Amino acid sequence: MKNTSLKKMIFMALLSTIGYLMMTIAFPLPLLPVFLTLDFSDIPALIGTILFGPVSGIVIEGIKNLIHYILNGTPTVVPVGEVANFVTGSILIVVFNLIFKKSRTTRSLTIGMLFGTILMTILMTIANYYIIFPSYALFLGLSIDSAVAMAHSANHTIHNLFTLVILGVAPFNIVKGMILTIIMIPLYIRLKSYFKTYAIK
Repeated sequence: MKNTSLKKMIFMALLSTIGYLMMTIAFPLPLLPVFLTLDFSDIPALIGTILFGPVSGIVIEGIKNLIHYILNGTPTVVPVGEVANFVTGSILIVVFNLIFKKSRTTRSLTIGMLFGTILMTILMTIANYYIIFPSYALFLGLSIDSAVAMAHSANHTIHNLFTLVILGVAPFNIVKGMILTIIMIPLYIRLKSYFKTYAIK
């Protein structure tokens, strides 16, 4: 039992570290605001969820963001971006797990990722409008209009905060979810036997 717990802790630490490293390799998407950058750091947390359950996946999300905040810092002093990343990943993990755990098949993985993407997109669109963008503006000492102006340069249909979250944040999260799904499907198929052997249910 102790040996199993130790292996779990070591593997979770490894996944958290990989997640942090993936956070540092981020890039913007075409036609979307440059400050919305895509990374693949949710993949280790999803793997942790498959192996050890949703709590472990959420813990991995938390640790990778804590490492990122400690090592990389943030211009807002308060870790607004890290909190947003944590919440986004946690929503995806919870919804994904609710569907995936029923049969643990490629089909349930795909459906779980799709529904996770939908709910993640809806909730984070709302959160960005009411909490995240106002928080960035507050801690950076800038107006929300500054973010809107940056987004407008990438997409001329964006002209206020509402259109920013609808035409910027929402599409970003949809694309992010779709890309993660496309990566997770072959990854799960290839490692399915490993997941079945080492999963702690």
